[in-house]
Amino acid sequence: MTLPEPPLLVVTDRAQAQRPLADVVQTALAAGCRWISLREKDLSAPDQLALAKRLLPIARQFGARLTVHSDAETARACNADGVHLPAGGDPRAARALLGPDKLVGLSIHTAREANAIDPAVVDYVIAGPAYPSNSKPGYGPALELAGLQSLIGAATVPVIAIGGIEPATVADVFLSGAAGIAVMGSVMRAADAGAAVTALLRALDEARDQPRAR
Repeated sequence: MTLPEPPLLVVTDRAQAQRPLADVVQTALAAGCRWISLREKDLSAPDQLALAKRLLPIARQFGARLTVHSDAETARACNADGVHLPAGGDPRAARALLGPDKLVGLSIHTAREANAIDPAVVDYVIAGPAYPSNSKPGYGPALELAGLQSLIGAATVPVIAIGGIEPATVADVFLSGAAGIAVMGSVMRAADAGAAVTALLRALDEARDQPRAR
């Protein structure tokens, strides 16, 4: 399964959002983001489903993909473009339920977890935190670039880096071998989510013009 392009994933958190979540998502997509993942773990499954169904038409308007940080049942029920599972989740069960045409992702934090991924089942992993994160201060310690490179070297699927990533650090993360970046707070908390996405995409474009780590 091909990952969305450009390789920028915006993960939602309505508790941090400065505007209604649908407005933030629409603004991020209008600025060029093409991948949103709904991560609202405090919501019940029915409420997650209802929110996903509100956001899906917005994503479709821009030709973007909407995945859910939830379970495969919720992803299937709302016809999302895939599911993102927490570390320790069951990607085989998710793939069996969703079929071959949906994205299945998994969070990882160590090279051992990366090495255990089956590329026939999992499309990508999210690795982090790359740097200390204001959104999730309890998740750590930060991998920093050396830890991120070690994890990427052990992975057999694309690695999306997350955690404390700002435009100034995008090049280092991307050039370390990451397939893309994921952000939450820097877009959710931004007074102008569109400007935040534009800055990240510009940094990605500049990084792609430079030689990558092998």
